[in-house]
Amino acid sequence: MEAAQGVIVPAQPSSTDRRTDGVAALAHHLSPSATLVQVAQQPQTAAELPLSFLRPVPDALEEWRARLEPVTVAPARPGTDLGVTSVVWRARRPLHPERLADALPTVMAGVVRGRGHLWLASRPAAVVTWRSAGPHMELHEADRWLEPGDESAWRGASPQRRTLASWFWHDYYGERHNALTFTGADLNGDRLCSALDAALLDDRELSLGWDGWAAFPDPLLGDVPL
Repeated sequence: MEAAQGVIVPAQPSSTDRRTDGVAALAHHLSPSATLVQVAQQPQTAAELPLSFLRPVPDALEEWRARLEPVTVAPARPGTDLGVTSVVWRARRPLHPERLADALPTVMAGVVRGRGHLWLASRPAAVVTWRSAGPHMELHEADRWLEPGDESAWRGASPQRRTLASWFWHDYYGERHNALTFTGADLNGDRLCSALDAALLDDRELSLGWDGWAAFPDPLLGDVPL
């Protein structure tokens, strides 16, 4: 559904029954750019659908590639709709893997969907993607951060990736940063972000550098030599 150009959701059966409105609100948060159509029942013919659903989508392939880019951040719909909220968290320091693991019960409370990428201290060269749906979560080493002078990697990166790298580039950290989007019901955004902030390296830990970070226990992806 997140990749759909249009989403069809059931309309409320009556003015007093608002249960399906929550489904529509969640769909709108998971796919903010999609056209949302509520119908009383499944359309019987194509003529009953909006014209935008029937026309070819221009540049659909490029849009799909952009959505699959490891450092792409899922769009977040502002505000709260019928209790459904999206929260975006960003940070410019690496995460301590053990503290992140300890923070997961707080972070995941009420989260229906989580998407984005991490900068883990235990994997300083790797883009680690975060994908969660309900209670299921996957962390995956999906790519390498772009480095100055690595012309081959820059040429192989998509235009979207190069643009994002230029926006977020730091003289010392380069492209590295954390960016996650969470969507769920009755999310406590302040508590969620505070739990993630507490898992970031402090100044003393940051000063240890890559060699020092290698000694941090990593219960999430395993202890692997750099």
